[in-house]
Amino acid sequence: MREYLLTILVAALVAYLLTPSVRRFAVWFGAQAVPRDRDVHVIPTPRLGGLAMFGGMLAALVVATGLPEMRKVLDDGDISVAKALLLSGGLIVLIGIADDRWEVDALTKFAGQVAAAGIFIMQGIQIYVIPLPTGESLSLPPAYGVPLTVFVVVATINAVNFIDGLDGLAAGVVGIAALALFSYAYLLSRTNGLTTLTGATLIAAILFGMCAGFLPHNFSPAKIFMGDTGSMLIGLLLSASTIMLTGQFDPAILANGLFPFFVPVLLIPAVAAVPFMDMLLAVWRRTNQGRSPFSPDKQHLHHRLLQLGHSTRRAVLIMYFWVGLLASGLVGLALFDAAWITLGITLLVATAGVVLMIRKPRRGRSGIDPGTGDHPAQRPPMRV
Repeated sequence: MREYLLTILVAALVAYLLTPSVRRFAVWFGAQAVPRDRDVHVIPTPRLGGLAMFGGMLAALVVATGLPEMRKVLDDGDISVAKALLLSGGLIVLIGIADDRWEVDALTKFAGQVAAAGIFIMQGIQIYVIPLPTGESLSLPPAYGVPLTVFVVVATINAVNFIDGLDGLAAGVVGIAALALFSYAYLLSRTNGLTTLTGATLIAAILFGMCAGFLPHNFSPAKIFMGDTGSMLIGLLLSASTIMLTGQFDPAILANGLFPFFVPVLLIPAVAAVPFMDMLLAVWRRTNQGRSPFSPDKQHLHHRLLQLGHSTRRAVLIMYFWVGLLASGLVGLALFDAAWITLGITLLVATAGVVLMIRKPRRGRSGIDPGTGDHPAQRPPMRV
């Protein structure tokens, strides 16, 4: 555990310390988000925050290579974790920088994402088996494993990119997902007497550190946005950890039945469930109104939370709550025998969350929200 804590600390500290310098560079470079009609933030805000996160990842990898046991994990012969992250992450960051500055077209970004997935495959990060409902693992030949790996990488990157709509939302949500993956992999390995030093666990630890270090600068009111440089990078690392965890545990040795076997393939859909539902509702709403499903509007979930009287910060914290609840519920079901108790607690907390979410926040005589200290006329800027 000490090795993981050290890599988390290094990734977080370096990302945190680099962000102010990256912010100044983004202003000089001209990579700033200019407010649009549907945006809520009112002043141009620098992008390229993903550069600081990439720096955190590099520093954590350097430290990990200096630890004898971690060095074995980073290059175990079949999978070169460090090389895969450096090459694919570097490619994604270059494309993200170009997009944050000059707005690269969707096809170019898609090609870059596919190329990054190809680098993963060449370095051994690939889906070789998928879990079946029977508890058995289905081995996939390259003809199926390769395209499935590319799909998972590209889908995860774009899911995170879609989440990146509010100050601090993507960094917080992915940080929660990374922490859940780390807890799942580490605790399940320890509970079942397996080695806790694995590439998937290390990637999840580094990803959590990167997000934790960047979040103080990105939380509302954001001083800097991560941009596509950051959203694509953390989506890439999230997919890498998920792919490497898929099929890692043999259901025959798991103490809590088959459910832990399926957690890696369920966790990302669970984390992305809230924003994905928001996207589906947006498409349904716009097509019903005779508009293009891609036309912008101000009826997203976070807009509705603001209309209920929640501040920008509270809206983000509500999203954190739901993602954290879903992620912790899955991990809890994987680690504990008492499934009904876990489900009961999860449903109880969810009910309380719904009540608090739809309840209009009370304000004092001064009009200040006691939960966040925001005044309605002085709420911090927010990005859609």
